[in-house]
Amino acid sequence: MYFFLFNLAFIDLCYACVFTPKMLHGLVSENIISYLGCMTQLFFFCFFINSECYVLVSMAYDRYVAICNPLMYMVTMSPQVCSLLMFGSYVIGFAGAIAHTGSMLRLTFCNSNIIHHYLCEVLPLLQLSCTSTHVNELVFFIVVGVVISISSISIFISYTLILSNILHIPSAEGRSKAFSTCGSHIIAVALFFGSGAFTYLTTSFPGSMDQSKFASVFYTNVVPMLNPLIYSLRNKDVKLALGKTLRRVFF
Repeated sequence: MYFFLFNLAFIDLCYACVFTPKMLHGLVSENIISYLGCMTQLFFFCFFINSECYVLVSMAYDRYVAICNPLMYMVTMSPQVCSLLMFGSYVIGFAGAIAHTGSMLRLTFCNSNIIHHYLCEVLPLLQLSCTSTHVNELVFFIVVGVVISISSISIFISYTLILSNILHIPSAEGRSKAFSTCGSHIIAVALFFGSGAFTYLTTSFPGSMDQSKFASVFYTNVVPMLNPLIYSLRNKDVKLALGKTLRRVFF
């Protein structure tokens, strides 16, 4: 699990660094980005976002094996298997980023050069094109649809099997312990997919641009900051230190 947490933290750090420094710089001065810089930002944003989806899927599978087949855990989740899962996550993320960026490079931008967003994302860039964007929209919905469908279905199946197994545990203490091993991951998945879904589902509604920007800030800045806190609160020493800090601040 710590191997997966390392990769999750690495991805969160990287994709926050893709646009956060530029966003903060734009708050104190004129926010200007070059065409090459915009395409580079788009590529790495798509790469890390897609990779994180599959890292969360791998973590769900890890929890499934740990709870439903604990005696075979060390064999099933061997270092080689974990490495292959992470390698596959990065490869799929790279393929999705190539698809988005490659289709964007074929467009011509000859109208307004003002991006109505704080980062170079697919949908805001499509609004600036003066050429047909049908291919780009098709690529966007296929890639995003495949990523969301595979991720959500895989996580749903994993937790359905986990829940079924937990309900067969005779002792309440055993059920509580099993649930506690999944709580942090469930919260992380809900925050990431929930805010991401809200961002893209509300984009098509009139007057929803500001809501979309707000949701984007949440899943691109707030969620990466919350993930370390969510997982570290399982540690008793961290809980004790947090309790002392809160008492010192508020009392």
